[in-house]
Amino acid sequence: MLYGIKTVLKYALGMDRADRNFAVFPDDTMIVSYPRSGNTWTRFLIANLLHSGDAVSFANIETLIPDTSAISSRALKRTPRPRMIKSHEYFDHRYPRVIYIVRDPRDVALSFYSFQRKYRQIADDYPMELYVHDFVKGRLNSSSWGTWAENVASWVSTRGRRDNFLLLRYEDMLQDTRCELARVAAFLALAPTTEKFERTIASSSAEHLRQMEKQQENQWAATRKHRKDIPFVGKAKSGGWQTDLPASSIRQIETAWGELMTSLGYSLVSARVPEGKLGLVSPLSR
Repeated sequence: MLYGIKTVLKYALGMDRADRNFAVFPDDTMIVSYPRSGNTWTRFLIANLLHSGDAVSFANIETLIPDTSAISSRALKRTPRPRMIKSHEYFDHRYPRVIYIVRDPRDVALSFYSFQRKYRQIADDYPMELYVHDFVKGRLNSSSWGTWAENVASWVSTRGRRDNFLLLRYEDMLQDTRCELARVAAFLALAPTTEKFERTIASSSAEHLRQMEKQQENQWAATRKHRKDIPFVGKAKSGGWQTDLPASSIRQIETAWGELMTSLGYSLVSARVPEGKLGLVSPLSR
């Protein structure tokens, strides 16, 4: 009874977080990923594509494309439709259209490690081997979103080949941003001019976002109250795990999730995929 009253009060006062508990409308489009997989970059690309008349920045991104983990259910319900919404949630059958970004979990582990240091959720000297162990076992404070494999497979295995689902690989976005952004535009039924397309890419580049972060770090909820010596916007590269992750950590990730990784096009370097396991959905055909 008391819990119910608190929940109602939080909603009425706008003090709750939407997370999974918000009204979904049929014209919503969700931008979903496991944390540290390129969601913020994709969010800016889409915001710049949709709102070319506005200067998209960290100061207004939460208004243009709200984040379910940073906005109340009440505020999200009041967001003008059709809505573009960011989420890290595992599969939710209510989401009508989904753009899902996946990233090599070995790089995700490195990026998440830096992120959690920024948020002072772990100490700077926290052992990487122990961190990766927690990452694989689902013992991070992001456990409500599932592990990397649980989150990714929950979407790819259920929506994999449907027309209302677009799978983006972070690595492909880095290698050929124009091609992947064109896929996004087609999915959203947009036909931007070449000039707008190029402006969108330039305005959403990692270099530009890093510069904006330095200028607006005290205006954005994700950075305002956290360490300023570690940037939120990372190096925007792939393959850093090859030099920065211990061999034992690479082996642990590949042993745990190798089958799903290979189905998504990520090559294994140390682990043999156990025999006898059921296969997951293979990568979407382009």
